[in-house]
Amino acid sequence: MPHCSIEYSANLDGRADMSGLCAALSQAILSTGLFEIGAVRVRALACAAYAIADQHPDNAFVDISFRIGRGRTGEEKKRTGEVMFAAAGDHLAHLFDTPHFALSLEIREIDAELSWKKNAIHPRLRGQ
Repeated sequence: MPHCSIEYSANLDGRADMSGLCAALSQAILSTGLFEIGAVRVRALACAAYAIADQHPDNAFVDISFRIGRGRTGEEKKRTGEVMFAAAGDHLAHLFDTPHFALSLEIREIDAELSWKKNAIHPRLRGQ
């Protein structure tokens, strides 16, 4: 159930490779060994409307939200966040060349009793 949603200011279109960021984060998530490949989802959504800090037109952001099911230790969650944040930071490093960019990441656990899923990908990847 690891779902990674990236919200970003639309003024980054043409300045940052969001498909590449999705791929980098997917690889980072899988590199931890904590998540099954068939469950990983990474998506990026441009925000057309936003107001950032002093509203300078060059201000931009990437906000990463990573939702996971319960069952990992605090250390495993922290390590996952560090790996993901490093991958995002490396991929977006050029945006820090100006004083107008903000990057954030948050990990949240999903309550299994309040989450419904049906996945036909798992059986295929598990060879069932």
